[in-house]
Amino acid sequence: MYVLVSPCICDPSLRADGITHEEDLRAFQAALDRCSRFGVEVVPLPCPETIYLGTPRRPGPYRGRLDTPGFAAVCDEAERKVRDLIARRGPPVCIVGVNSSPACGVDRWYETHEFRRDGRGAFLARFPDIPAIDVMDFARYRVYFAAPLFTAAERDFNRLVAGLIEAHWFSVHLPQDTGDSSAERMADHTRAIYDHNLEALAQADLIVAVIDGADADSGTAWEMGYASAMGIPVIALRTDFRHAGRHERVNLMLEESSVVTGSADHLPSLMKSPLTI
Repeated sequence: MYVLVSPCICDPSLRADGITHEEDLRAFQAALDRCSRFGVEVVPLPCPETIYLGTPRRPGPYRGRLDTPGFAAVCDEAERKVRDLIARRGPPVCIVGVNSSPACGVDRWYETHEFRRDGRGAFLARFPDIPAIDVMDFARYRVYFAAPLFTAAERDFNRLVAGLIEAHWFSVHLPQDTGDSSAERMADHTRAIYDHNLEALAQADLIVAVIDGADADSGTAWEMGYASAMGIPVIALRTDFRHAGRHERVNLMLEESSVVTGSADHLPSLMKSPLTI
């Protein structure tokens, strides 16, 4: 099992001068960490821009710089090498690209300085048969699972859903498995539980929250509010068919600050799992 990745994810020095920021470096490292954690091999693609223009190089768009027969020939050879690799090893799970790159953009790339075109860059466009995901999305894999955990049924359901998510290469913080239980909820432990979960919340890339019940669990609602204030995306799961009103299922503040689904099976695609693109 392997993924093809834009080479600058493994070696940021291949990028044009001055375009790499701390946010980019964190995402590149998180993408590599995700692969390492789940035993996914990383295979770098060739870098047509570096082959054609060398390093160091000034940043620039596609038009007037890469729209040449010479660059097309470089891409031809690079594509041949990638196709040979796929023929030997079988298809990759996906390509992890870098948006805005005129060669390796996934959803958008700069044709000129003023015009950003939707779709894949010049090199990734040669592989329409292989799913692709932007590195910023691939790097978001640390999940905080917010849910009531007070009954055996709730804990079993939480483990079931967490396992489904983990099968899609997400690392899940499940509070019930890290010390939050009836045995630990003594006066001298509650602060430690709070601090531990708050740290996991602050480090999460995504929140998955279970909002079943006549009203959402108060602790889950607090965690969702914290995540919303911190700008962490929240995906809420409500399998309960009851509605609180004509236009809301449980609570408008929770629903408006999250993406709500009624099926656990829909969670991976909403989380942009690389296995569902």
